This record gives sequence, structure tokens and C-alpha cells, in this order.
Amino acid sequence: MSSDAPSIAPRQRGFKLWDAPTRLTHWALVGLIGFSWWSASTGHMDWHRWSGYSVLALITFRLIWGVVGSQSARFSQFVKGPRTVLAYARTLGDRTPSSTPGHNPVGALSVLALLAAIVTQVVTGLFSVDIDGLESGPLADRVSFETGRQFAQWHDWSFTAIQALVLAHVAAVVFYLVYKRSNLIRPMVTGRRRLDADPQLAFAPPWLALLIALVAAALTYWVMKGLRF
Repeated sequence: MSSDAPSIAPRQRGFKLWDAPTRLTHWALVGLIGFSWWSASTGHMDWHRWSGYSVLALITFRLIWGVVGSQSARFSQFVKGPRTVLAYARTLGDRTPSSTPGHNPVGALSVLALLAAIVTQVVTGLFSVDIDGLESGPLADRVSFETGRQFAQWHDWSFTAIQALVLAHVAAVVFYLVYKRSNLIRPMVTGRRRLDADPQLAFAPPWLALLIALVAAALTYWVMKGLRF
């Protein structure tokens, strides 16, 4: 055989990347944040309040899952130091599809920023009071009216931050799809991604996800009751 024969690239196979709890939490947050915006802008404050409680439960679950859940969902798996982030950033101009199994080092910063903005949005909502004092969060009685109004302002600002981060996130997904030829949406729907080799990730058992979900629900109920038993 001639030594000039073209080499054959390894055939990619689909491997499990994202577990069901991670995917369900991701898409539920997408839907609820949109619903929270709609319910507030149309004056359906009862729905807005319940949507906020649901977001609180989901974000609590995701934060705990990011510590003890499946390997690909753990912060320790995808959050990297500045040197690694800069090294990866230098490869963004390369059109070669990304080979990082989960969140890449730059994408991890986007994930952390979104989680921080959502946490801020939820926490500020818990203490917020409207201008007439008719609508308020379950913890608004722990602060003065003036402080509650300040929390309401921070609540608005944090949502603006979420909007900006979502736009940046969508732009990054489009960039990877069009320029880097990497579909980041499909794996978050199916849980599987085509890779050259098995990333050999460890996945947490379903009972652990159920236990954390119960803990998140209990903590949310406690907050709903104003941190009173």
C-alpha cells in the first residue's frame, strides 16, 4: 500500500455525557425563567411567586448536584484555573470541533455566571417589596420597607444580567454550531454526544437525585414559610 494513502479519521460513537437530572434541571430553568418574566410583566404575581419558588428548588438542586452528583455535572470536573481557561481561549479561532466532553473551560465561566445571576435573582426576590407594599417576598418582613424596595431594584437588575448572559450563551451555542461544527444542544436533549473515545464518566444513582430533590423541596418549603417551622 502506498505511504501516500490518506489517513482515515477514527469513527465517532455516541457516548453518555449528561444525566437526566442535569438535563431536566437545565430545561426546566429555561422554561421557568421565561415564565417568571412573562408572569411579572403581565401582572400575574401569584404565578410569578410560584414560579420563583420552583426556580429556587431547581437552583438548590443544581448547586448540590454540582458537588455530589454525576461527574459531568460536578463543578470540580469543569471549572478550571485561569491558565487553563486562557489556553483554551487561544483555540477558539480553530475550526476543529471541540473535543471537551462536557463544559469547556470558557463555557464553565458562562455556567457559573448564569448560576450566580439566577441565585441573585431568587434571593433578591425573597426580600423584595413593591412600591405599594402589597406584593412582597416571604422574607420581606425580615427587612425594612426601604431595604425591601432596594432588594426589588436589585431583583430587576439581576434579571437584566440574566438576559445579557442568556444572549451571550445563545451566541456561543450558535458560534460552536456554525463555526466550530459542534452541536451543543443535542447532547443536552439526548444526553449523548458523538466523541472519538469513551470519556468514561461516572454517573450518580437515581436514588441520590431523588434524595437531593427532596432536600431542595424541603428547603424551598421552609423559605416559603418565612424560615418558620
